[in-house]
Formats: sequence, structure tokens, C-alpha cells
Amino acid sequence: MDIQYIGEQLLWGKIGNLLVFTAFTAALLSAISYFFSLRTDDKSWRKLARQAFAIHTISITGIFALLFYLILNHRFEYVYVWEHSNTIMPLKYILSCFWEGQEGSFLLWMFWHCALGWVIIATAGEWENGVMFVISLVQIFLASMILGVVILGYKMGNNPFVLLRDHPDFANLPFIKMPDYLSKIKDGRGLNPLLQNYWMTIHPPTLFLGFASTVIPFAFAIAGLMRKKFTEWIKPAMPWTFFGVMILGTGILMGAAWAYESLSFGGFWAWDPVENASLVPWMTMVGLAHVMLIFKHRKRSILSNFILAIVTFFFILYSTFLTRSGILGNSSVHAFTDLGMSGHLIIYMFFFVALSAYLLIKNYKALKETHEEEHLSSREFWMFIGMLVLVIGCLQITFTTSLPVFNKLFSLNLAAPVDAIDHYNKWQVPVAIFICLLIGVGQYFKYKKTEWKEFRKKITLSLMLSLLVTGLSAFYLGEYRVHYYILFFASTFAVIANASYIFTVLKGKLGNSGASIAHIGIGLILMGALISNSKKEVISRNLKNVDLGKDMPNKENIMIEQKVDTLPMGNYYVTYSKRETQGVNVLFNIEYFQLNPQTGVKEKQFELKPFVQLNDRMGNVAEPATKHFLTKDIYTHITYAEIEKPQSRHTEDEHEEEYQPAKNQMLAIGDTFITSNSFVILRSLKKDLDRNDFQLNDSDLIVGADLMIQDINKKIYESLPVFVIKNFSIYTKSTSVDELGLKFEFSKIDPATGKIELSVSEKKSNKADFIVMKAIIFPGINILWIGCLLMIIGSVVAIRKRVIQNMNSGNSTEK
Repeated sequence: MDIQYIGEQLLWGKIGNLLVFTAFTAALLSAISYFFSLRTDDKSWRKLARQAFAIHTISITGIFALLFYLILNHRFEYVYVWEHSNTIMPLKYILSCFWEGQEGSFLLWMFWHCALGWVIIATAGEWENGVMFVISLVQIFLASMILGVVILGYKMGNNPFVLLRDHPDFANLPFIKMPDYLSKIKDGRGLNPLLQNYWMTIHPPTLFLGFASTVIPFAFAIAGLMRKKFTEWIKPAMPWTFFGVMILGTGILMGAAWAYESLSFGGFWAWDPVENASLVPWMTMVGLAHVMLIFKHRKRSILSNFILAIVTFFFILYSTFLTRSGILGNSSVHAFTDLGMSGHLIIYMFFFVALSAYLLIKNYKALKETHEEEHLSSREFWMFIGMLVLVIGCLQITFTTSLPVFNKLFSLNLAAPVDAIDHYNKWQVPVAIFICLLIGVGQYFKYKKTEWKEFRKKITLSLMLSLLVTGLSAFYLGEYRVHYYILFFASTFAVIANASYIFTVLKGKLGNSGASIAHIGIGLILMGALISNSKKEVISRNLKNVDLGKDMPNKENIMIEQKVDTLPMGNYYVTYSKRETQGVNVLFNIEYFQLNPQTGVKEKQFELKPFVQLNDRMGNVAEPATKHFLTKDIYTHITYAEIEKPQSRHTEDEHEEEYQPAKNQMLAIGDTFITSNSFVILRSLKKDLDRNDFQLNDSDLIVGADLMIQDINKKIYESLPVFVIKNFSIYTKSTSVDELGLKFEFSKIDPATGKIELSVSEKKSNKADFIVMKAIIFPGINILWIGCLLMIIGSVVAIRKRVIQNMNSGNSTEK
């Protein structure tokens, strides 16, 4: 019998499914109509194509709005809502819930394609049919990712409006058979705590707008091949290429800022595979922008323009495959799990690869160039060399990132680099050096040919100043790797040479200085990254002469007891003054003092509140707090804290002798763990105990866990809980350390691992509150952030210049 479920709102799901199907079919109709309009130049086909694209846009917007409504109203009968939201999450993170999942991120991507598509319709003129045909094709594939229909036994996409009771993971659970099952669902699973950050409300939309922008130069290139207008497409595509460089770069930098503000690995870039997957298409798009400039001035590099436009879009599709197929699940914290889309994504990727390859091969003869070679002193020669260097850097990043793919395809067992940062730096630092030198000298070269004497005259002062700055920096940088000094010189040269170009060659005309401003930004980004990472200083050191364990080395972590310790840390003194709870966050108030040399009094300078975000389902997450100065940042995060607030050690009530629930520890010999007021080390397992005390036979077993306990005042205690097997039955003898309020029970032996299980109980009356904290100084980090802003500003200025040039050129043609 059909179950009459209570409380479900099914109408929204039916509307949502209708909108999903409409979005897919409208994109299909739009692509077909634009194709025939391209072939026949029949305006009626274009009119139908626009109408279909309008329906597609309305459908995508409707899905977006409906899913947002369901999340906002906690309609947990829908799987997507249950998986990504809950009732206790702040309203400001509702948008983050929307694009946390695969379906929502595909919708965000499609939404931006719709927005950009209407700009193309309004501005592209004769190129509308070809460009919109490609964009509509892309929308067909993206819309198929959220269809969730089964065709010939193959499931196409994942629908965001699937009901919880229809999902394979829940359909057979007993509570789903109850008519009122919704009343049993007290809350949703909730948003990943790492994503509950304001950057996650702005970083993904910006990044996906960057992803979406790459389709437009690609679409112009494909349209140029289809229309056999092999050079004309470059001019209208150029502003879009610079826009893509700017917006995708901004999205990547926002991700770096999120990592720096929210993640506890201590930095802004970790060469994570998903970070790499977004960086590579940005690098190839930068290369595309520069070969477009070569064509604009010298009418050359036509094939390179086509290849880079296609390769950039391919890398967007490949990064989508890497992050959404589940293949990076064990190598990246950002990647999605496998939702059965691998085959679908491969078809998506290779369809556009095949289409591009077919059109290139078909038109290859027309694309061959017979120009004489560029002169060594020409700007186009060095721009082309720079593009090749970027491509080489991309290939190295892609190869290492793709190791899991190679392992799966060819049954290999290639290991990822043990130290990813060092591995990538060995390859990418030379690339960065070469690029900085090129962007320093590049604009001083003229197109076609440059007089070497004139070039040397213009560049000499910048070279000398850069060498002087590098030499003076040695007093600060100290002993340094040689290639890091070379990178410092190269990035300094890039900044000084481009600044000089703005004032000496461009005469301070900022409207023409977009490229130079962006180049200064890139130089500052690399300089800031170099200084902040290579000279960062971990100032937290444990001073209590207690081993915090291998996961919290003493040379990087400091233990502070609340309202007891005021400990030196770098040039400061720190104290842990209090903890407070704000919603799901437990904040730890850390006060920083400095000694006044005249009065000898420790004066408070500032306070930081690193916190731990509580999440029962996904685990608690520590998030850092940072104090920003002009020349440095002081970054702190909690590496260990007892989340349940301890009672005062002086509490005297009727529960004074009661113990808290026991906690189990799996230990090998030599392992250390922390209690609220001490450190416990398993020194050895003792088997030579007196068997007579337990009346044991020769076949019985007795083992003692030899424990050394050290309190925060360095006092040593010993304890020997015993594990006994007698007549095939297990007995234990627990031991107590009354001074510390600790009780130990040796409860289990694991023969497979050689580890033992130790149950530890603590008295409620003696639990002290302390934290273990890590603090890092990042010098010069603001150089990097200033560089980010300048790169974005320079890109905006360059886009504006290209748009104005195109408009003026169009007006001249009309006249």
C-alpha cells in the first residue's frame, strides 16, 4: 500500500523538476536554432534561439530561487537541503549551503553563463550566432548534470529536488516507512564547518564567474573556425579574455585569502590539487591575452590564439573532472566525492575536445603562417617566449596533479610528492623568475624591432635600482637560498621597471597603464609570497619542559593554563584569560603584552580570539585569529583544547569525588596523550609481574601498562594498571593517581597492531583549563595583498582600454 506521508511539501519539488527539464530542453532548442541561424543567416532562427535562451535563463533563475527558498525554510524532505543545511546555522551562510554541493555549484556556473550570454546577445553583433551556439552547447551539458534521469540504465546527472525517501542511502531505512518520518528528522547534516566563513559567500561566485568567462574566448574561436573568419574573432574576444584573466585571478586570490583567514595550516597556498586546477587555466588565459596582443600589432600567432583559447577551456573542463569525479578524494580537502558523474564528465570533456580538434584539422592549411621569424629584439618574440614558459609551468602542475588519474588509468602506483610545497617550488620558482624578468623588460621592447642601445638606456636604471634593493635586503633576509635571492631580484625588477615605464614612457597616463599596473601587482604578489613564507617565524615554544607529543611538537606549540600563566612568546608575553561561547563557536581569549623598558610593567597590546567551531556530525574545526600590522601579521590557532569547560580546581561540592565518563586511548609504546592537567606516556608493557597475587596458572596472561604521568609543574607520577586473562576470562586492575584525580584501566590488547586500549577517567573537581596554541609571524604579507589589488586594478584598466578601442574602431568602420 502507498504510504500517505505527513508534512511533505511536494509541490516545490514538482515545480523544480519541471524547471530542470525546461532548462535542459530550452538550451537544446537554443543551440539548434543558433546553429541553423549561423548556417542560413535566417533571422527567424535567431529569434527562436533568443526566445529559447530566455526560457532557459528563466528556468535556471527559477531553480536557483526555489532551491534557496527550500534551504531557507529547512525543507528536509529534500536530500540536498538536508545534506547542506541545518537550523542552527547563521542566515549569512545560507548562500554557502547552496553551492557547497555539486548540483548547486553547477547551477551557479550555469547562472553565470546565462548572465554573460545576454551580454553577448546585446553586444556581439554578427558574432552572436556562433558564440551563442557554443555557449548553448555548454549549457546543454551543464543542465544534463542536474537532470537526474535514467536512460538505458545510465543515470544522467543528480537532481537537486530528489526526496530524502527516494534517495538510495535512505530509501530502505525503517524510519522512512513511517508516514510522519519528517518529525523524526530533528535537523539537517549542515554545512561543512570549514565553509562557514564570510569568504565562502563571495569566493565561489567569483571563481565560477571566472570559470564561466573562459567559455567566451573559446566560443569566439570556435565561431571563427566555423565561419572561416580566422583572424576577425580575436578583436571582439580580446576584452573578454582580459576580463577572464581579471575575474578568475580574483577568484583564486579570494580562495587564498579564505585559506589564510580560516584554515589552520598556516598560509594562503598549499599547492592543493584543487587550487592547482583553477590556477592552470588562469595561466593559459594569461598566455592567450598576450598572444592576442601579438596578433593585434603584428597579425601573427593565429594558430597559437586558437590553441590557447581551446586549451584554457579544456583545462576548465579537466579541473571539473578532477574535482567532481572523486578521483582526488584522497589527495585534496576541497574535492567533491564521487557521485557517479565520472563517465558523464569525461563525455562532456571529450565532446568539446573532439569538436575543437575536428575544426582545427579541417582548417589547418588556412591557419598556417609563412611570416619571417620575429627579431630577437621584438616585443612579440619575448611575449611568445613568456607564453611558452607559462605553458611549461602549466604542464608540470598538471602532470603532478594528475598522478591519481594516471594511477587509475594505467594501474600504476605513482606516489604524490611527500613535501608538495617543496616539490612545486623547485619547478615553479624558475618559471616565476623568468616571468618576472620578462614582464620587467617586455614593455621596453617595440613591436617588430628595437634598437639595443635605446633599450639598454631605458632599462639600466631599473636594473641598478633592483640590484641595490636586493643587496640591501640581504641584511634583512640573511642566509637565503640562491634561487630565492634571484626571485627577489626578479620580482623587484618587475615592480621597478614597470613603475618606471608608467612615468618615463607613458608620462603618467594611467588610462594606458593597465598592463604595467597589473605587472607591478604580479611582481608584488611573488615578492610578498616569497618574504612571508620564507621568513615566517613560529614564535610559540613550549616552556614547561613537557613533551606535547609528535602531533604538537614543543618547538611550535605553547601550553598556557588559564589565569595562571603569563608566558614569553617572541617579543610578547601571552596569557589565556577566558573562554566564551558564541553559538557553535568556542572562543579562547588570548591577551598579548609587551614589557615597558622604562617601568618594567607588562602592558597589554592587543588580544586575539582563535576559536573552535563545534560540529557533532563532521568534527570540531579550529579556526585561527590574526592581528594585522602594516609590516607583519601575527597568526594564532588552537591546536588542543578541552571543549567541555572544566570546573575550577577549587570547587568543593557534593560531586567532588565523582569521575567524568571515561575516555579511551589506543596507544603504542612511546605514545603520549594529554589529560586536562597532565601528560601521560606509555613507557613499556611489563610482563614480569607477580603471578601469585592473581593466583594465575602458567597458561594465564598478565600484562601491566607502565605509565609515566607528568603534571604541568613537571612533577612525575607513575601508574601500572594491569590486564589479566585467567581461565579464558578477562580481568583488569585499575589504578589511580589521587593527586591528579586520574584513574586508569588497561582494558584491551590489539594483537594485530600491538597497541593497547587505556580507559582514562578524571575527577570533576580537579580539572584545570588550559590550551595548546600555535603562533606564527608572517612578515611582509601586506606586500602580497597590495599586489593582489594592483593586479585586479590593472586588469580593469586594460579591459576598459580594449573596450574603448573596439568601440572607436566600430564607429570608424560605420563612418
